[in-house]
Amino acid sequence: MIKAIAIDDENMALEVIKAHASKVPFLHLEQVFLDAIEALEYIKDNEIDLIFLDINMPDISGIDFAELLPKETLVVFTTAYSDFAVKGFELDALDYLLKPFNLSRFIKACQKAQEWLELQPGKEPEFTFIKTGEGQIKLNFSQLLFCEASGNYVTFQLEEEKVMSRMTLAEVENLLPSFFIRTHRSFLANSQKVSKVEKHQLHLNQHSIPISLSYMDQVMAHFNS
Repeated sequence: MIKAIAIDDENMALEVIKAHASKVPFLHLEQVFLDAIEALEYIKDNEIDLIFLDINMPDISGIDFAELLPKETLVVFTTAYSDFAVKGFELDALDYLLKPFNLSRFIKACQKAQEWLELQPGKEPEFTFIKTGEGQIKLNFSQLLFCEASGNYVTFQLEEEKVMSRMTLAEVENLLPSFFIRTHRSFLANSQKVSKVEKHQLHLNQHSIPISLSYMDQVMAHFNS
């Protein structure tokens, strides 16, 4: 999941980005800002992958703002003025969206960000969003103990609650970071939350989940490595 923010001094422009972002399943728009200085303070305290950044802003231009960002932060410039394009790419901007841009052009910029991030070594996701009967909810991996499949549904057991989503365990496994391990055809466990390993089960807080014979070797290898 790409964590993004948008900065623009026009509220209507931010509403367009919010509407487009809501239709991109691998993008989560964390915040939008009319004030670039407030955005800079937010970035200091929060890890962000991607910024949609207007260029022509009153207090500080998007060009100057981009020069203040950590080098690993991806920038997609958004502006109504094509004259800024060359300067934008000189700053190694990921993309340049000329207003008004449509959804397909917005998605293309997001796909560029996704492809770039997938090539970066060692970056583990911190959360994902899953669909439930009440819409999409944020699932923090640091709070997730294990996942249990039953029929066409998966139950996500968190430290304080559990939620259910219509998914397969294989689909879930593709979303999780590498410290989640398969222990059984119906279970995935957060190995960082395991308090005790026994021959046929793992203990996570007050819960225990099975280790099947077919996954025994790889589970033991994980904890012995």
